[in-house]
Amino acid sequence: QIQLVESGGRSVQAGDSLTLSCATSGFSFSRYVMGWFRQAPVKEREFVAAVSWKGDMTRYADSVKGRFTISRDNAKNTASLRMSSLKPEDTAVYYCAASYESNWSSMYIPQVYAHWGKGTLVNVSS
Repeated sequence: QIQLVESGGRSVQAGDSLTLSCATSGFSFSRYVMGWFRQAPVKEREFVAAVSWKGDMTRYADSVKGRFTISRDNAKNTASLRMSSLKPEDTAVYYCAASYESNWSSMYIPQVYAHWGKGTLVNVSS
C-alpha cells in the first residue's frame, strides 16, 4: 500500500548533473519528512539530504552540500534530489525515505525512516 519509487538513476561522467525523483503513494505525504540516502557496495547506508514537511528546512551531508538540492512537491506527492558536479565517489544506490514521528534533529539517521523505496543506481565514471 505504501510505496516509494525512485527513478532517474543513470550512468554519467564526472562533472555531469542528474535529478532523481521519488514518487509516493499510500500515506499522507505532506506529514512526512522526506530524505535521501545512498549506499555504495560494501559500505553502510549514509545520509544525503532531508527536507521538512513544507520544504522550508533542509539538511545535507557535508560531502554533497553545495552540489545537491533536495525538494518536494506536496501537490504531487513527490520528492526530488538534484545533483550537480557529480564525482566518482557519488556512485551508489540512492534511496528515498519517509519519516513521520522522528525529530528533525535526527533526520540524518536511517533508523528514523519508516518507509523506503527500492533505490535507483547512479554510476559516476571518472
